[in-house]
Amino acid sequence: MKHSLKKFALLFALLLAGGILFPVVPAAAASVSLFTEYTGIAVTPGESINYYVDIMNNSGSIQRVSLEIIEQPEGWEASLTAGGWNVNQLSVKPNDEQRFTLQTEVPLQVEKGSYRFVIRATDNSGATTTLPITITVTEQGTFKTELETDQPNMQGSADSTFKYKLTLRNRTAEDQLYALSSEAPRGWNVDFEVSSQKVTSVKLEANTTQDINVTIKPPAQIEAGTYTIPVKAQAGSSAAVVNLEVDITGNYQMELSTPTGNLSTSITAGKEKMVELLITNTGSAELRDIKLSQSAPIDWEVRFEPEIIESLLPGEQGTAKAYIKASSEAIAGDYVVSIKAATPEVADTADFRITVKTSALWGLIGVLIIALVGAGIYYLFRVYGRQ
Repeated sequence: MKHSLKKFALLFALLLAGGILFPVVPAAAASVSLFTEYTGIAVTPGESINYYVDIMNNSGSIQRVSLEIIEQPEGWEASLTAGGWNVNQLSVKPNDEQRFTLQTEVPLQVEKGSYRFVIRATDNSGATTTLPITITVTEQGTFKTELETDQPNMQGSADSTFKYKLTLRNRTAEDQLYALSSEAPRGWNVDFEVSSQKVTSVKLEANTTQDINVTIKPPAQIEAGTYTIPVKAQAGSSAAVVNLEVDITGNYQMELSTPTGNLSTSITAGKEKMVELLITNTGSAELRDIKLSQSAPIDWEVRFEPEIIESLLPGEQGTAKAYIKASSEAIAGDYVVSIKAATPEVADTADFRITVKTSALWGLIGVLIIALVGAGIYYLFRVYGRQ
């Protein structure tokens, strides 16, 4: 028993001596701390990031703070900068702060997800503090060319001009010179414009975009239907294609004439004459609400039956009657009456040459006057000729 007590006393003395001779020193608290307002941000592939971080000196002496990135995603490049320089150490005045920047660029080929950076600061005494930063990539990264448009389809007549706005994006790591082309059918006209200038190619820096205006003009006699126009941007092996859709409602054309093609007639002053009209839809789109109108000499009257033709399908013909009444005071001669057939989309005009003849009654009156004058002269010779 006494032997056990002696051993215990000896062990206690050794532990006590060890505590005095080799005291346990707690880890020193860092005199600086790191701070940023945004410890987690969301970005897209290829985006450049400037991440501002503040070093705060909480001590009463100048701290020469060493900085380093101790954790970063594989394949990412990052640096610490201040004042336009890459830095690995900054001096901070007592109870003051100093700002530096974490600069990095999201790779173009990157998986969607969250990525972590850790920055470590070491003060004069060797104490450290760390700042974790999370960067969330919101979409799957690519290493390619992209050509997109918000409005890939348009509708109009054959004589319309179709204008599209495209966005070309260079998602490669190098500058690219893209050749612009289209695979339009024969007869179609496709133009590319950048900054109001017609171009056949465009140069893009890595991870930049360019707006391109595309103007498409279809052939004049094209039939109604839907047409696909592929447009391509290509630089070496990197290319992108967007399909533009043109919906042609048809072209609007009409012809105004008569069933015989004759555009001349005669009329008696003060009388009315009917002229039959023939309207032909020579286009590829339906004509609706074809309205007839006229331009005639003063005091002439022109009316139509009907005044409006409701519809004519492509290739279809319609008829109408024009009743033309010459002025009662019109003298003999040739006159022009213009007749117009029109819709909101197209119109055609036919000029009719109208020959005015005087009334037969006036001819008889003229003959009678001449006869009376002759009879009067004869009478005068008979009565006074013998004297």
